[in-house]
Amino acid sequence: MASTSFTKTGRLSRFILKRDRVRLPLWILGIVFFTFIIPAAFLDLYPTQQDRDIMAETMKNPAMIAMAGPADFENYTIGVMTAHQMLIFTAIVVGLMSILLVTRHTRADEEDGRIEMVRSLPVGRLSNLNAAIVVYVVTYILLALIVGLGLFALNIESMNLEGSLLYGSILGATGIFFTALTAVFAQASESPRGTIGLSITVLILAYLLRAIGDVSNEMLSWLSPMGLVTQTDVYSSNNWWPVILLLVVSIVLIALAYYLNSIRDMGAGFLPAKPGRKQASTFLQTPIGLGVRLQRTGIIAWAIGMFVMGASYGSVLGDLESFFEGSEELQNMLVTADGYTLTEQFLPMLMMVMAILATVPAVMNMNKLCGEEKKGRMEHVLSKAVSRTKLMASFLLISIVSGFVMLSLSGIGLWATGTSVVEDGLDFGMVYGATIVYYPAVLVMISIAVFLIGWFPRRTSFIWLYVFYSFFVLYLGGLFQFSDWVGKLSPFGYIPQLPIEEMDWMVSIILVIVAIMLSIIGIIGYRKRDIQ
Repeated sequence: MASTSFTKTGRLSRFILKRDRVRLPLWILGIVFFTFIIPAAFLDLYPTQQDRDIMAETMKNPAMIAMAGPADFENYTIGVMTAHQMLIFTAIVVGLMSILLVTRHTRADEEDGRIEMVRSLPVGRLSNLNAAIVVYVVTYILLALIVGLGLFALNIESMNLEGSLLYGSILGATGIFFTALTAVFAQASESPRGTIGLSITVLILAYLLRAIGDVSNEMLSWLSPMGLVTQTDVYSSNNWWPVILLLVVSIVLIALAYYLNSIRDMGAGFLPAKPGRKQASTFLQTPIGLGVRLQRTGIIAWAIGMFVMGASYGSVLGDLESFFEGSEELQNMLVTADGYTLTEQFLPMLMMVMAILATVPAVMNMNKLCGEEKKGRMEHVLSKAVSRTKLMASFLLISIVSGFVMLSLSGIGLWATGTSVVEDGLDFGMVYGATIVYYPAVLVMISIAVFLIGWFPRRTSFIWLYVFYSFFVLYLGGLFQFSDWVGKLSPFGYIPQLPIEEMDWMVSIILVIVAIMLSIIGIIGYRKRDIQ
């Protein structure tokens, strides 16, 4: 019986690989690229051990330990620095990768009816789940080897083979853990949104538990999967126990996922959805009400996340002097200006990063329209007295408001904590103005998503490449000395960097006009094309 439960796992695994032939390589290339480029950048930024020791002193404060975790500050080599400042955040990205991809091939496929169709063929009851787990376990083993051997191949003195393999192994173990966890939640929840929500909640709680444990009680860190990542002490003592613990827990979770999948009915979950109201509210009966209802959990989660991120950035503003002291390369990343404090010179880079991140939920809100269309749900809405223009405009309005709210919350969060650690405090108007000035660029990004949905619905994912490009060239442009025109290919490259530059109202007006025009063109395309 057990053997027949996994029948045709190999063929289903190949099917998953074929469906992910673009997504999977992009995820891996992105993770590997940033993993390899950062140590080389650190080597240029901190060429001497004295420079690294200065950075170590800066990173010892509780706020930075809460963000990145502990480290061997007495031996702050390039390897230790790379692991300290990159490993936990790369692990979070790996966790998100697992959550999104495993949900796509389990609960999302079940909701869309694909698994029911697959099960009508001579396949085992657990074959689809097993195929998804096998594919991603193998993927993370390969990722661990690529990262580990690649870091060692950089031939940086402090990055030995054991430390490099441990770096890759803890990333691979984290990916396997969240693959197993998401597989369990795919059985517990009745929807892909619930699966993703539960999994990301665990990811966030794990990070917060680690932050508390790393600052106050180390035992708490050992109870968190993210805490286990920082406890590896890569390139210092090289502790392999966290990798072993994560893999053992993953095996238990995978076994639990198999068991739960074998005893539940198709389409059911062990955490039944709360029954809704018998009568829909007046607001829910409108296209905009439907759009808000579909995305309210994500909007709330992103809003909390943006505020916390802003607050995290604000908490380190008090240590800027020591952070940039003696490092010409780091100072090159700032837009220097006479008569302004280092905090005011640093704000534009922070605001740019937060603005690009605030673009992500806004674009996701817009792309939700295309996602629902691909699942065949928009046909039902459009069969009523709802025009395509009204439908798209409703999602566009949600996206526009979302972008404004996300930007505002990040700026408010930064000011709230920054004003308590900076001598003489921070002026709220200055901080909020430096944040909201990026709103026209966010609107342009949203309008590009509208344009793609209207005319090229199969190419909507291209907007994410453009967002990534904007982040890369503008965040690292000063470090790699890119030409000005490279940054100008992004709407964020035209934004005046307040407060050290003068406000350019004409640029903001032009960006708003461009956003309006692209949105109108996109709506026209949506009205004319066939619904998928």
